[in-house]
Amino acid sequence: MSPDLFDLTGRVALVSGAASGMGKASLIALAEAGASVVLADIDDEGAQATATEIELLGSKGVPVHCDISSPEDIRAMFGRIDDEFGRIDFVANIAGEAVRKKPEDISLDEVEWTWRNLVYGRFCMCQEAGRRMLAAGKGSIVNLGSLASITAMGRGHIAYSMAMGAVVQMTRELSTEWSGRGVRVNSILPAQVLNPGLQERIDSDPRIKERFLSGIPAGRFGSPDDIKGLAVFLASDASSWITGAIIPMDGGNLAMNAGGSVGSEVFKE
Repeated sequence: MSPDLFDLTGRVALVSGAASGMGKASLIALAEAGASVVLADIDDEGAQATATEIELLGSKGVPVHCDISSPEDIRAMFGRIDDEFGRIDFVANIAGEAVRKKPEDISLDEVEWTWRNLVYGRFCMCQEAGRRMLAAGKGSIVNLGSLASITAMGRGHIAYSMAMGAVVQMTRELSTEWSGRGVRVNSILPAQVLNPGLQERIDSDPRIKERFLSGIPAGRFGSPDDIKGLAVFLASDASSWITGAIIPMDGGNLAMNAGGSVGSEVFKE
């Protein structure tokens, strides 16, 4: 197999959530594969720090302040991409916040805020990228979803789960509309990826760690770096016939029945 399948030299990639976590990991992997990258985030200092790391790898990194719930910010960012690069080859929609409250307590304003962050803004990102990719006849888009896109989480995830369900269906629809014109659209569904927010929850209630890990046959939480290979694969020619795919990144979580046993556990009477 030729390594050129994964070579992104000469391509331009845009990733939201550039300052940390899976967004930062994706950007570093794309730069390592040769892409020039645009780093979108509201955390200007964090995005600049990531851009500095990318430049040390020998790639071009352009940080852009962008609130992904704002179409005005998104359109301005794509205008800058047009001016600086004149093309966009890959977009990863990773950034997005949600309000977590019980269904009976969450306000409609909080539901709408979550929707604007996870659905409305991501569609605008897809639309702006898609228009340019369709004109070029090629391109790849990845929408980060969640296991909550297809299974219920409970624990106050109602707004998040509704929005992520929409993200997955948006991915399927865009793939169906655009794949015949050269634009692929896929979604990655992570399980629990260890980040500062999850670590705070574990620190406040150690039982959370055991409960979550009991549903992950791989025996560990995800790491932001676990997305690196998928990001490069989906951005590259190696995935040229992969579109409309909903790809779990979950350590085997979805594969295991709710009553299943992890590893070599033996049932004892």
